[in-house]
Amino acid sequence: MSTKGRVLVAMSGGVDSSVAAVMLAEQGYEVVGITMKTWDYAQSGGNTNKETGCCTLESMNDAREVAMRFGFNHFIVDIRDEFGDWVIERFVDEYLQGRTPNPCVLCNTHIKWAALLKRADKLNCDFIATGHYANLREEQGRYVISRGKDTHKDQSYALWGIDQKHLARTQFPLGAFHKSEIRQFATDYELFNVAEKKDSYEICFVPDNDYRRFLKEKVDGLEDRVEGGNFVDKDGNIVGKHRGYPFYTIGQRRGLHLAMGKPVYVTAIDPETNTVTVGEADELVYSTAIARNIVMGKYSRVPQDNMPVNAAIRYNDTGRVGTLTQTGDNEIQVTFPSGRSAITPGQALVAYEGDDIIAGGWIFKAKEPII
Repeated sequence: MSTKGRVLVAMSGGVDSSVAAVMLAEQGYEVVGITMKTWDYAQSGGNTNKETGCCTLESMNDAREVAMRFGFNHFIVDIRDEFGDWVIERFVDEYLQGRTPNPCVLCNTHIKWAALLKRADKLNCDFIATGHYANLREEQGRYVISRGKDTHKDQSYALWGIDQKHLARTQFPLGAFHKSEIRQFATDYELFNVAEKKDSYEICFVPDNDYRRFLKEKVDGLEDRVEGGNFVDKDGNIVGKHRGYPFYTIGQRRGLHLAMGKPVYVTAIDPETNTVTVGEADELVYSTAIARNIVMGKYSRVPQDNMPVNAAIRYNDTGRVGTLTQTGDNEIQVTFPSGRSAITPGQALVAYEGDDIIAGGWIFKAKEPII
């Protein structure tokens, strides 16, 4: 009989979520495993002959095998409609708006946690848990996400948008461990079907990592509609033709096919005019990132203007020192004394105090170029 409560564990069939489930069972929780089918290759295309990732039959069977071995229930639920409405449609729309989306944050914020808690309630579970490398604690009435111990695997950046009421029922059992320790636990637990599984880094619904192909297949006539726009420099001079603004991202250097006698990068995207601005590396550097649609973490409001922080502007960004100011109920800005390169609309700005998330939001624009 469980002494700590009943917990619904999201099991992708990978090593992290499998170890998280077994770890919680050994700690005295009554574990229920759940694997969520979010998409399929027939809808997404790409790599159809080599299925990898979290939504394949193999992954579902791996998750079920772990559950059966350790004697807890396991369910598979189909949330393709929920996932498609929120994540895939917004992924496409962000590119059409000239921004570069982060679908993992969108999924965590709007789909994964809500879907898990909905099923947790139906299964009479007190908590939900995932295999993310992050830590969570309660402090002064708020739930604070902080970086995982393994700085190379830390996933706190992708979790900033989770609502406080959802965090109240969340557990991250892997936050205090390194990836190498988790693999060793898997071996110790004799989880040989997942112990050496490789990590998946691609966008789950774009398994071939070709988002341009995905956009073309999702939006009828997109290529014909946007092809032939102008590359321009910072002064508006036309320097070439491009394939269409949605197929470029801020900071991109490769694939521009421009003979300008020097390396150039995408510095701005204008969907209204189908114009892509290019320039040298120093033209990418701005001092301030402005983010909207914010979610507060450690505090209900940023406690002071120009608060010293470490702030990340993209996934796998270790962050840079800056100052944080809340400029409205739904807006924050971080100013970096040394500037940041390629502050990209559509990505998340996440501000940390030490290892604790203070606030996050979607980057709206960069301002105050360094040069």
